[in-house]
Amino acid sequence: MERNLISLDIEFARKQFPALIHDDYAGKGFFENAGGSYMPKQVIDRLARYHSQRRVQPYWPFRSSTLAGNEMDESRIRMAALLNIPADTLHFGPSTSQNTFVLSTAFRDFETKRKVIIVTNQDHEANTGVWRRLGQYGYEIKEWKVQKDTGQLVLKDLEKLLNENVCLLTFPHCSNIIGEINPVKKICSLAKKFGVITCVDGVSFVPHSFPDISSLGADIYLFSSYKTYGPHLGIMYVDADLNSCLPSQGHFFNSGDPIKTLTPAGPDHAQIASVSGIVDYVEIIDRHHFQERVNDSLAHTAQRVGKLQRNMEMVLLAPLMEFLNSRKDIRVLGDPDIELILKVPTISIDVGTRGEEIVNKLSRKGLMAGSGDFYSVRLLESLGIDLPAGVLRLSCVHYNKLDEIDSMVRALDEIL
Repeated sequence: MERNLISLDIEFARKQFPALIHDDYAGKGFFENAGGSYMPKQVIDRLARYHSQRRVQPYWPFRSSTLAGNEMDESRIRMAALLNIPADTLHFGPSTSQNTFVLSTAFRDFETKRKVIIVTNQDHEANTGVWRRLGQYGYEIKEWKVQKDTGQLVLKDLEKLLNENVCLLTFPHCSNIIGEINPVKKICSLAKKFGVITCVDGVSFVPHSFPDISSLGADIYLFSSYKTYGPHLGIMYVDADLNSCLPSQGHFFNSGDPIKTLTPAGPDHAQIASVSGIVDYVEIIDRHHFQERVNDSLAHTAQRVGKLQRNMEMVLLAPLMEFLNSRKDIRVLGDPDIELILKVPTISIDVGTRGEEIVNKLSRKGLMAGSGDFYSVRLLESLGIDLPAGVLRLSCVHYNKLDEIDSMVRALDEIL
C-alpha cells in the first residue's frame, strides 16, 4: 500500500544527505546539481569503511582483501540489477569522458564495412568529440543537427541520415543545457531497422530516474555516478554481443573477461565499492514510501523511486518555469511550450555576458549556480549564444525544496 499518494517525503530524503543538513548549508540552495550531486550517507559510509578497513589489493584470500573484492563485486551486481542488465555488461571507468574515449578507440579498430557514424550537436562534448575524431581513421561523420530555435532533435531529420552504411548513432538521453528528454526507445528502434549500433549518453538523465536499460534497446548506455549521488566514476553498459566483437582495450591476458576488455586501467577500488551505497539509498527511499512491494526486484524499486523523484521535480520546476516564462525579456533555451513531464529540471538562460556577474550575485544570497558553456559548445553555437560567456544554468534534483525555488525566483527577479 502506498502512503497517501506518490509524493516524496522531502525531509526524509534530505536527512540522508549530510551536506544538506549541515550548518554550512542552512538558508542556502544548491542549483548546480547537473555538474555534480551531493552524496547520501549510505555512499559516504561505504567509502569510509573501505578506506579505513579494506584499503588493500582486493581478491586475495586474507579477510580484508576478500571483503574488499566482495564489496566491489556487490556494487557491480546490485547496480546492474537496478538498471535491469546482466552484471557482466556493466563497466566502471574513471569518468564518462574516459569511457567514451576507450569506446572510440575500440571502434577505431573495429572491423566493419559500415563506415558512417552519426553524431549530434546537442551532446556534451564527451559523447561527440571522440566520435568525430574517428573521421581521421576512415569513418565518415554525419551530424544530426538540432532545431536552431529550440535546440531539439527531430526524428524526421534522423530518418534522412540512417541507412545500411551507418555503423553507429550516438545521442544524449537528454541535453545538459535544455533538459528535454529525447525519445530513446523510439530512436533506438528506428536505428535497429538499419542494423545501426546505438550509444546513449545518459549522464544528464539518470540523476532524475534510473532507467530500465534493457527496455530502451540501446547497445551502449553511459552515465556518471558523481552526478547520481555517488563517487566520481563513469558507469557504462555495453551489450554483451557487441562487446565480444569489439577489440579489447585491456591487458592482452584479460581479453577473455568481458568486464575487463573495456577497462585499460581500473578506477579507484574504494569508489567502485561505494557505488552500492547508491542502491542502498534507492532502497531506503523505497521502503520509507511503500509498505507493500508487489515486485521486490531492484529494477522495479528503481522505477518506483524514479516516479517519486520525477513527481517532486515537476513540483519544483513548475513555479520556476512559470516565473521565467512570464519575463518576456528573458530567453530560456529550449521549447517554451514543452510539457514538464518531458523535461528534467535543468534550465539554461541566455544572459549575454553577465553570467559570471549573476552567479556571484546569487552566491552572495546563498544560491549556488553556474555559468559557462558546460562542455556543450556545439549546441550553444547553434542556438546563437555568446561564447565563451555561455549561459546561466539552474539545475535541481529531487532533494531541492520549494522554498529554495522561491528564493531563486525572488533573486532572479531582482538581478535579471
